[in-house]
Amino acid sequence: MTFLPPDFYLRPTLTVARELLGKTLVRRLDATTLSGRIVEVEAYHQHGDASCHCRNGPTARNEVMFRAGGHLYVYFTYGMHFCMNVVTEEEGIGAAVLIRAIEPLEGIEIMRQHRKGDKPDRGLADGPAKLCQALAIGREENGIFLDGSVAGILDAPVVPDGELQRSSRIGITLGRELPWRYFIASSPWVSRARPSGERK
Repeated sequence: MTFLPPDFYLRPTLTVARELLGKTLVRRLDATTLSGRIVEVEAYHQHGDASCHCRNGPTARNEVMFRAGGHLYVYFTYGMHFCMNVVTEEEGIGAAVLIRAIEPLEGIEIMRQHRKGDKPDRGLADGPAKLCQALAIGREENGIFLDGSVAGILDAPVVPDGELQRSSRIGITLGRELPWRYFIASSPWVSRARPSGERK
């Protein structure tokens, strides 16, 4: 398996977000491998983005986002959910891409156990909190490097522009004017009904 090299993540955040679509997210868990195709992401950046955790500079919570691209930033939200983000750009810049949804590929029954119920495949990881629960991603994974030892992202051909769509981001009140959500338009694993958006 060929995992994405560090240089992949050191590029502009919107470029990384767009090119993460179609790649395979891999989670190593004891002797088990869980994986899924990335079908939906959102970009966040400290500059010009009022919804970004880094908009006011480094804190104890967000310091991972200021590391060099390729680290995993995991945060806890609403007192109950974890969300995972791929850190982007050079060290010192607060930016990351939220992984919103995957199409489960490998270890589906283990994912179902993690989700604590008889969930259909389509509902296992069609949202950022569901995804973290399915892959057992939590506080301990915050700050790891995506080299494949604990988690990593496998390379795959770039998804053609005609198969992509972009829109405003979901579940935020600030920064809604930014069309920084990217998703595979035909995928049934996208997190919710697809709003009308401009083609990438």
